[in-house]
Amino acid sequence: MVGLLLIPINGLASSEEDIVEQRMSYYTQFEEELIPWHFLAAIDQYERNLQTVRKDIPKREGFLAIQFSDEYWSGALNPEKNDTIPETICYFDGMGMDGNGDGIASRQDDTDVIVSMAHYLSKFGTTDEDFKLALWEYYGSEEAVNQIFAIANLYQHFKTTLLDAHTFPIPTRYDYSYKGTWGASRGWGGRRIHEGTDIFAGYGTPVVSTSYGVVEVKGWNQFGGWRIGIRDNHNSYHYYAHLGSYHKDITVGDIVEPGTVLGYVGSSGYGKEGTSGKFPPHLHYGIYKFNGRSQWAFDPYPSLLQWERQAKKAT
Repeated sequence: MVGLLLIPINGLASSEEDIVEQRMSYYTQFEEELIPWHFLAAIDQYERNLQTVRKDIPKREGFLAIQFSDEYWSGALNPEKNDTIPETICYFDGMGMDGNGDGIASRQDDTDVIVSMAHYLSKFGTTDEDFKLALWEYYGSEEAVNQIFAIANLYQHFKTTLLDAHTFPIPTRYDYSYKGTWGASRGWGGRRIHEGTDIFAGYGTPVVSTSYGVVEVKGWNQFGGWRIGIRDNHNSYHYYAHLGSYHKDITVGDIVEPGTVLGYVGSSGYGKEGTSGKFPPHLHYGIYKFNGRSQWAFDPYPSLLQWERQAKKAT
């Protein structure tokens, strides 16, 4: 790792720390039953991510974000959609369970919710492939499976859910310049707008990961040239384009953290593979959010300003 400018997570309110600790206690209580905690944590985080950006999904009250539909909780043929009786829920093949022994299977009770999800996963097994199959059966979406599996890999690798640190994509000791250019028109390749921020720097300047994440894409794109895409634990896709070259150790599937060198600034793109030099060397940095249905871009400029200030203070 070169030029690391990691921005630590400092100053968390004690209540936030308590919440994270409480969530972890729910995730880890099933380790003796061979349900890896990171599977449960990843599902919970994925659902929390959706509730943050979707107005049509109500935010669940409690420590956990996992929500079950009427059909899944009570059973598809159960006439009582809000059933809380474990025996009738079981009779109608519902997923809801009484996790705390109070005789009620409640979707409002965190223990009942986590026990129900753990029991569901346990029916498939404990391997990665079992987990993917369980996710497919539950969500019916390849995108959801990939998102949750990426989050699970991050939690397993770092052994924590506290993965919210960020840094600026260019080490601040190098010369660079940038400004907000979100929405500016782009002519090459048809009418389109600029979905990101251009950071101008010299050829060969290191480009580092701004976040924790999994390398999802690496290769040529006619618009972005040599580019890398990284998925983080908040359903965000970080896009690094117009690279001159990649770091020799970076491959698809790698797990990275803030400051990991991904490649080097170039001017590739706007043409067939290998095209370069049609514009000054720079990094195009973009962020896209997955909301469970589609992926959309948002302006990274405000975040870049914040990460730059923090990175400079850390040096």
